[in-house]
Amino acid sequence: MDQPRRIQHAEILLEALPYIRRFAGKTIVVKYGGNAMIDDDLKQAFARDMVLLKYVGMQPVVVHGGGPQINQMLDTLAIPSSFVRGQRVTDAPTMRVVEMILAGEINGEIVSRIDVAGGRAAGISGKDGGLIRARQRSSELGRVGEVVAVDPDVIRALQARDFIPVIAPVGSSPEGESLNINADTVAGKVAEALQAEKLLLLTDVEGIKDARGKLIPSLSSSQALKLIESGVVDGGMIPKVECCLEALRGGVQKVHIIDGRVRHAPLLELFTDEGVGTEVHRDGSGARPQKRKDKAA
Repeated sequence: MDQPRRIQHAEILLEALPYIRRFAGKTIVVKYGGNAMIDDDLKQAFARDMVLLKYVGMQPVVVHGGGPQINQMLDTLAIPSSFVRGQRVTDAPTMRVVEMILAGEINGEIVSRIDVAGGRAAGISGKDGGLIRARQRSSELGRVGEVVAVDPDVIRALQARDFIPVIAPVGSSPEGESLNINADTVAGKVAEALQAEKLLLLTDVEGIKDARGKLIPSLSSSQALKLIESGVVDGGMIPKVECCLEALRGGVQKVHIIDGRVRHAPLLELFTDEGVGTEVHRDGSGARPQKRKDKAA
């Protein structure tokens, strides 16, 4: 390696130093989904990212989705799907597949990859240790749930033993039935319960864009709400932005929507001056002018 490249690598480490210092010991909740869960290279990169966060002193907590994998298994088993306003009706056979894929196959794979990358992960579902109490959203949707409460004791117990918790978004109803819950929602509620420093939502888009299609590096809660009201944020981005706003109201310090298709996107967003996505902060908490306001003085 030539001398200029060595110097460049050293400068990258120095750029990361203020953020490592600022976030040491802080909980970072990461919602893992989209193409980052499908592409093998991105899967490996994500696992290494989580291990690195742990080794530099942070407390990563992973909440994962699994929609494409559920769809594939339902097709394989010839279990028909029906939808109401874009949401899958989850009957008993579908719920068995959802739980098998989320709490079994996907959760186990993420744990294994983190372990292979040099970390220690523990896979749980929202049903374990009373983590997520939920209720049925509507009889029309079947076993689709919404979060009533989160008890983070099981997560804290795993963190105390230096494990990286990996959570499948399945909760329990008051009657003990399994309920399928949106992973973004679970990630937000878990972040609130842990009073996380940050919530990262990995998506298949760059972040929040303005009316001209340009990425917005940083915006406040009120600015984000105006983008929804004006129709600039629409379609599938609306629930993601609403998730950001609710998490901020619940005590999370900052929320980031980042492109999971970019290798090492969590590290680039957390540890570089430029970042790679959109940061949403509470009104009055201070934006990052060119991208960052997180850097310690």
